[in-house]
Amino acid sequence: MGHDPSETFGVAPSTLADAGIEWIEHGAGEELPDPADVSGIVLYGGSMNVDMVERHPFLADELAFVRSATGAGVPYLGICLGAQMLARALGHPVYPAGIREFGFNALYPTADAAADPLLSVFEEGDRVFHWHEDTFDLPEGATLLATGDHVETQAFRYGDTSWGLQFHFEVDRAEVQLWLDAAGEEVVLAWGKSTQQILEETEDFIEDHERRARQVFARFWEIARAGSAEGA
Repeated sequence: MGHDPSETFGVAPSTLADAGIEWIEHGAGEELPDPADVSGIVLYGGSMNVDMVERHPFLADELAFVRSATGAGVPYLGICLGAQMLARALGHPVYPAGIREFGFNALYPTADAAADPLLSVFEEGDRVFHWHEDTFDLPEGATLLATGDHVETQAFRYGDTSWGLQFHFEVDRAEVQLWLDAAGEEVVLAWGKSTQQILEETEDFIEDHERRARQVFARFWEIARAGSAEGA
């Protein structure tokens, strides 16, 4: 489920093809499926805050969908806005972080991440791509899986099948370029770095970034497939 015209879902489509899994792309405002009819959900990022329902009415529907799906145990992977949506569905506010986190920044997995089905692919100091300015506190009952230098809650798991990742682990080289082009240099500079700086960071870190993303998605697809098989 995407929210912006410049969303290409990074490495996700190719990993779905590799796994032989059919998928449905839902854009903002499109009719959502019955959670019982899907094996797994990935909710991607967007430029809006989760509570901007007057400007973006579809957010209320998405929130209800996420609350229903995760409550039913449907595997869920929320990325950036998708992580914030999961926190909001669990009753937590999403608020300005006080900093614009932008570019490839260090990630620090917690001890619990070592045994996590998804986050165990990350190691201390791995660089992940950020483009956000909102955050949230760790929901009650959730497991903190990663922290950052500037924003504490970078990744968490709720229950056995719901994950929220504040960073855009999914992006590939082409998507970074597309997002920069779509934003334009004036907007990019307002986030604290130049397009050239981000492209240089991309050259330095994107190969390992894409490799880890493929591992995360492959593992999530297997969790979704296993859950579907159990429910058949």
